[in-house]
Amino acid sequence: MDSIHYLQAAEAHCERRGCKLTALRKQVLELVLRHRGVVKAYQVLADLQKERGIAAPPTVYRALDFLVEQGLLHRVDALNGFIVCDHFECQHESMILVCETCGKVQEVDVMAALAGLRDVAAAADFSLSSQNLMLTGLCKACRV
Repeated sequence: MDSIHYLQAAEAHCERRGCKLTALRKQVLELVLRHRGVVKAYQVLADLQKERGIAAPPTVYRALDFLVEQGLLHRVDALNGFIVCDHFECQHESMILVCETCGKVQEVDVMAALAGLRDVAAAADFSLSSQNLMLTGLCKACRV
């Protein structure tokens, strides 16, 4: 989906959830969409400052947190950054595949696979939190 259609779908998604994709939140989402792969908050802040002038870090962090809460972005803790969620219409847990060579990021729905892990954890009397797994390796293009 191209950026324009993604932003339109994101606005509709937020409306259905009873929240608003404000101009600032939309601009932050648009800035994240411009980056391929994982983008760090400080890069979004720098991009926002180029476009708006002065912008404070808490402004960007609040917008990014909102976008994560709405399922539009995923926080990739292992890389200290964010990626765009390609299928935000559903509640899901993801596996994020990151190419070590080119940095390409791919999101894969792993709800079914995690069910087995939840069963194992439950047998050990342990309750898992929602998971977004990140795995690194080589994409098809870089393996060739």
